[in-house]
Amino acid sequence: MEKEVKRIGVLTSGGDAPGMNAAIRAVVRTAINRGFEVIGIKQGYSGLINGNMEKMTLRSVSDIMQHGGTMLYTARCLEFKEQAGVLKARDVCIENNIHGIVVIGGDGSFRGARDLSLAGIPCVGVPGTIDNDISSSEYTIGYDTAMNTVVECVDKLRDTSLSHARCSVVEVMGRHAGHIALNAGIACGATAILVPEIEYDVDRDIVAKMKKALETGKHHFIIVVAEGVGHVEELAKEIEAKTGVESRATVIGHIQRGGSPSLRDRVLASVMGNYAVDLLEKGIGNRVVVMKDNKVVDYDILEALNMKKTIDMDLMRIANEISI
Repeated sequence: MEKEVKRIGVLTSGGDAPGMNAAIRAVVRTAINRGFEVIGIKQGYSGLINGNMEKMTLRSVSDIMQHGGTMLYTARCLEFKEQAGVLKARDVCIENNIHGIVVIGGDGSFRGARDLSLAGIPCVGVPGTIDNDISSSEYTIGYDTAMNTVVECVDKLRDTSLSHARCSVVEVMGRHAGHIALNAGIACGATAILVPEIEYDVDRDIVAKMKKALETGKHHFIIVVAEGVGHVEELAKEIEAKTGVESRATVIGHIQRGGSPSLRDRVLASVMGNYAVDLLEKGIGNRVVVMKDNKVVDYDILEALNMKKTIDMDLMRIANEISI
């Protein structure tokens, strides 16, 4: 049986996402309300290994929920990928009487949480990543905010595209997953949406659609491309050469990670943070908190990491059908 939790830690790891602060707030206040001490671990696993941490109070997390980023900072930690680094982190936890940790981040962060759990420190993962690419969870903290940021940016680009009768080829985040591109593309009325999960043909999927639309009187276009597809500069040149429509590439970039989190991200982060503390209170570790069928549940971390997540093909069908 795992140790009873007296003091828990909380850290954020990997890429930042809007709503992480709301999750931190929920962890801290839930734990303190239940009689635990909470240690805020700064700069992810790197901060854990190096002992960069401080005791959190109720007021430590006042007025942070509306801010993007993470008040605990985040960092990549190559040392933690080695067993020696995991054991060093375990020893730091033992020295500081930390009996469990809530880890807010993505798949890489969860692998670290699994390794630390196996080393004797119960960890619970909370999915925080704008890409919504956690296979075990239908939704991740930061995803809604990121999509709304994309829509706001593309709506502004559309004004210029309309004024100049141009085609805007817009790259959005999603190195291995096209969820942002697909949903934001539909919301922005994109003529074509390119995602890394689906092979595409420029002539069939973009040029032919644009030429058909030109015949109906349309003169400006939006093409949304996921980061994992890339090559937007070359794509814009190819589109212009084949259609005669002036085409410009725009990479929205890391602005998608920032900004005040949406209502959905704040609420989900709060629920998941509360749930994570509930697990640690029961002495349960090596779990990841996820959304399944619109309910918050938990899985074994290894089981969660082995799950597969695919693009919504029906949503892609709808996107193609209405983008005429």
